[in-house]
Amino acid sequence: MSAVLQEPARELPVFGAWDVVVVGGGPAGIAAAVGAAKHGARTLLVERYGFLGGMGTAGGVTNFAGLYGRRRGEMQQLVHGVADELLARIDALGGLNKPQDGMGGRIRVRSYDTSVYKIAADQLMAAAGVELLFHAWAAAVLMDGARVQALVVETKSGRQAIRANAVIDASGDADVAAFAGVPFTVGDGHGSGLFPTTMFRIGQVDAQPALASVGEFKAINERMAEVEAAKPGVYRFPREGAILRPNIDPREWRANVTQIRNAQGKAMNGVDARELSEGELEGRRQIAEYFRFLKAEVPGFAQSAIVEIAPQVGLRETRRIEGAYALAGDDILSSAKFDDVIGLNAWPMEMHADGRIEWAFPRDAGNAYNHLPWRMLVPQAVDNLLVAGRCASMTHEGQSAARASGGCFVMGQAAGTAAASLGSGRFADVDVSALQARLRADGADLDG
Repeated sequence: MSAVLQEPARELPVFGAWDVVVVGGGPAGIAAAVGAAKHGARTLLVERYGFLGGMGTAGGVTNFAGLYGRRRGEMQQLVHGVADELLARIDALGGLNKPQDGMGGRIRVRSYDTSVYKIAADQLMAAAGVELLFHAWAAAVLMDGARVQALVVETKSGRQAIRANAVIDASGDADVAAFAGVPFTVGDGHGSGLFPTTMFRIGQVDAQPALASVGEFKAINERMAEVEAAKPGVYRFPREGAILRPNIDPREWRANVTQIRNAQGKAMNGVDARELSEGELEGRRQIAEYFRFLKAEVPGFAQSAIVEIAPQVGLRETRRIEGAYALAGDDILSSAKFDDVIGLNAWPMEMHADGRIEWAFPRDAGNAYNHLPWRMLVPQAVDNLLVAGRCASMTHEGQSAARASGGCFVMGQAAGTAAASLGSGRFADVDVSALQARLRADGADLDG
C-alpha cells in the first residue's frame, strides 16, 4: 500500500482580505495585532484556540517573565508599550499579582489569573479594533513570487483562504514561515532542544503551612532532596529545579515541575504529531506522580486538589527561522546593544536540559538586559512576512532567553507597527529609524 495519497485540487472560498494578518494569539501575536491596528491597519488575528494568551493560558504558564531586569543596578520594568496596556487591564479585573522575585533577586515575574488574562486580552483587542478568528489553524500559504498572497486556514466552516498585504507569524512554531519556504532549525538542531513542561495548578491548599515550608523560590527543591534522601526510590521526580509558587490567592499554587522526553530520551518534538500526542500523556502521568508527593510530603498540601491541568503541553522551543540576524547566547551574556534595537530582553538564558534547568546570567549584573534587533524578525526569502516570538531568528542558546513573554511582547509590537505601513514594499527595506520613532512614541523602551 502506498505511503502517500493524492489530494484533489479544489477552489478555496476567500474568508476576507486584511492589511495585516497575525497568526498566533500569545504575547507576540497580541502585541503585533494591537501595534498594527493602532497604526491604522485593518488587522485580523488568527488563533487555534477559542481564547488568547498562547502558552500563558493554553500552556498554563501563569506568569509574565522577562518584563523586569536590572539597569544601572536597579531592578525595574524594561518592557513597555502594549505590555503595559495588557497588564493594566488584567490588574483592573483583579487578576494580577504583585511582582515576585527569585534566584537571589536576579529575576522578577508577574503572575496572573489565566481566566482574567483571557478576558483582558479580549478587551484589548476590541479597544484596538482587531478582528478575531478563533478555532482556525494555519494550514498552508499561497505565494505570489516572494510574497505571501494568502494564508490558508482550516476552520469549522472548512478550508478557507485569507488575503493579506502583510503577514506576521507569531505561531510559536514558525508554521507560516515553514509553509512559505523560509529556512529553519528545529530545537537545538541535533534532535533535542529545550524540554517541554506540562503545567498544572493546585487548589484547596492550606496557605499558612505551605507558605512557611515552601514559600521561598528554592524551598520545594530542598524538600524534594530531603524526602529523596529519607525515602530513596519512593518518588520519581521528572527533573531538578522544580518551581512551585503561590498565585494571588495563596490557597492556589502553580506547579512547573514536569519534563517531557521522547522515546529516545531527548526533548519531545512539538512539531511532530506522534511525539506531541505521546507527550501529552506523559505530562499527565508525571503530574499524577508529583501530586502524590505533594499531598504526602509537603506541609499544607495534604487536602489539596488539582484544579487545572493546562490544555496543552507547554512548548519552549520548536522551529526557529533563519533571518537577517540570529540572536545568540553571547548577546544575552554580554548585554549586547544593536543600532536597530526594537526593545529590550531582560530574561537570562534558561536552558531546560535533560533532568535539570541551567541558568546563565549576563556578566554585567548591574545591567542585566540586552537589545533585541529588528533583523531577527526578518526572514530570508519572503518579502511581506515577519516572524515574532519564540520562533524568530535566534540560536538555541539565545532563544532560551528571548522566548520569555517580555521579549515576545517586544518583538510582536515592533512587527505589528512595521506591518501597518508596509504598502507594496519589503520588510528587508524598512526604515528602522522611523520604526524606532513610532515605537518610542507608543511607549516602548528602546534604552534611550
